Amino acid sequence: MPVYCTQGHENLPESRFCMHCGEKLSLASGNGLYSGQVLGDRYSIVRLLAQGGFGRTYLAEDSNRFRELCVLKEFAPQAQSNTLLRKAAELFEREAGVLYKLQHPQIPRFRELFRVKIDSKEHLFLVQDYVEGETYRSLLDERMQQGKFFSETEIVHLLQQILPVLDYIHSVGVIHRDISPENLILRASDRLPMLIDFGGVKQVVATVSSAKSGRGTQTATLLGKVGYAPPEQMQQGVVYPHSDLYALAATVLVLLTGKEPQELIDDRDLTWHWRREVNLTPMLGTMLDKMLSPRPSDRYHSAQHVLRLLQQHSKAAATLVPTPMTVAVNKSPNAVAVKPVINIPQPVINIPQPVINFSQLVHKFPKPVINFPKPVINIPKSIIKIPSVTFFKTKKLWFALPIGIISAYMGWLVVSGWLQFQSNLTEKKTPQTQKVAAKPQFSAAEQRRKNQLRDRRQRMGINNRYYIALVDQVFWERYPQYKGRRLTANPADAKIRADWDNLAAECLDWLHFLPSETRKRLGSYSQKDRSRWQQQLDRLNLSNRALYDLADAAFLQMFPQQRGQNFMNKPINQVWYAIAEEKLQAILKGNAYEKIEFDSGTSERQVSGRLKSGEGKTFVAELTEEQVMQLELEADPQVLISVYSPTGKIKLMEDSRDRTWDGNLPESGFYEFVVVSTASGKSDYQLKLIISE
Repeated sequence: MPVYCTQGHENLPESRFCMHCGEKLSLASGNGLYSGQVLGDRYSIVRLLAQGGFGRTYLAEDSNRFRELCVLKEFAPQAQSNTLLRKAAELFEREAGVLYKLQHPQIPRFRELFRVKIDSKEHLFLVQDYVEGETYRSLLDERMQQGKFFSETEIVHLLQQILPVLDYIHSVGVIHRDISPENLILRASDRLPMLIDFGGVKQVVATVSSAKSGRGTQTATLLGKVGYAPPEQMQQGVVYPHSDLYALAATVLVLLTGKEPQELIDDRDLTWHWRREVNLTPMLGTMLDKMLSPRPSDRYHSAQHVLRLLQQHSKAAATLVPTPMTVAVNKSPNAVAVKPVINIPQPVINIPQPVINFSQLVHKFPKPVINFPKPVINIPKSIIKIPSVTFFKTKKLWFALPIGIISAYMGWLVVSGWLQFQSNLTEKKTPQTQKVAAKPQFSAAEQRRKNQLRDRRQRMGINNRYYIALVDQVFWERYPQYKGRRLTANPADAKIRADWDNLAAECLDWLHFLPSETRKRLGSYSQKDRSRWQQQLDRLNLSNRALYDLADAAFLQMFPQQRGQNFMNKPINQVWYAIAEEKLQAILKGNAYEKIEFDSGTSERQVSGRLKSGEGKTFVAELTEEQVMQLELEADPQVLISVYSPTGKIKLMEDSRDRTWDGNLPESGFYEFVVVSTASGKSDYQLKLIISE
């Protein structure tokens, strides 16, 4: 069979180099497939794309699809044991199943998984769509050769286009685990970023390598590139949806600075020091810092969260864009250039009107003496005959004109003298040492930052006094050394003011997800609201305990640093109230509430559902004292359950990770069951109750 180079030139099977262009050729199957080789009577190998520990990746033509290009990933891990190979093959097929369910226009489509024998040896291949374009690594390399990097505008555009992809894969339970400039491709056809090379195949390699080395399964998920993957992924093998957000933020900074993560991370505390390399708007800078936090609980927990903040930032920035200039472009010699049209708003200046006491000033200024020559007008009667009445009116006009001029001149003298008098009087009364110092001014960038925060807060309808109290609390918790200190406008406090503003923006990010009506009430919630809530819950045979469990789950998911703290005595308690108000509405609408009823003759009921991170659901069941109840919960370990007796005096389970309970019921009435999720993604649950006498 002839061998082909990447240009399609035909060569003899034993050729090492192309006879037409001199390209080095891929050789026998022992070292890889050769160009032109056909697999499964369908896929014709074009060239080798990549090679790694798990096998090789090829570009191929699909004869069943009019020779459309596709990608073949060969499964060939470096393992000798048949047991390991069989286990690795099972994992490979399982990961292929994961890729199969991903249906997104910015993810290469999975086509099929097939086996084929080559030289009496079975090979396993995974087939995906081929994406024509350049990786962001290649694009960055090209720019760096010209001394350029990606701009902030381009990065925001990239984030807006790739975050929906991450939100999609996370919603179906898939985590990429290996986001980097190499695994993002700018597709040539529509200039959209494509997410490629999911960590599934690499998972197989890690599993096999771990088994070969005798280390067990602990390192099975230690995947990802150093610097791009978050600490918990590299050190413990733990991955969450926000692990991908960390890697995406690291990728963004590499594109912005041209430096690898190792050059931007402090090895001692794993914090990023990128601000010395690039200047970004406060919103984007704060967002990247939060995405790159070494503590997982401090990061955004979903791509959707980041995307909404980014979209809100873009809308706010759009309102600050000045009126553009309209400039004509000369496309031909006869084209006429149009002047730029610049709309500059006219300043409105309010000058207070002076109050003049003429009785005090008139004696200070001598009365001006103005001699106007009497006009002599000779009009021959033979030319114009003017009736006597008309001539009388004309004489009055000439008489009024000099009087008007004299009055205007005297008025000018009076005002000018008064202004000079006031100036002299002020200088005499106010010594130089007593002059009021000018109020310190912020820099243009800082003033713009503060204006943006103010405008955003006002659009969200948040009370300013409460907003400042909340930010102060969060600021002092994060920077306790500044507690009680009053910030000044002096340049020495510029760094502290910037930290405060960044936290203020972060607080607005948190509050953004509250309903508009509850945001407006922040600062006014009180114990009266709890009493009102209980009256509404009574109609559903629920207590405040169930409502508080739902509110706590959502609140602590948003503010994990408040766990174990007495936050009800702090300004942040208003956020808890707002969340509780929202959860109450979900209960009243039936979205977070269900009544469990046992049909006649039945003693078993089962309920199930899916919970998002920080979400929960309440159930009530009317049961009788001394009945025997068996409870079984199938759910993720991060799903907690609480069971309260009708009076609330007995807590059968409280925020428990236990999955079973059985025993005699101590009271008669409506028992409350509360299931909440503290997991980072979506979690399924199934609750079964068996009641017997």
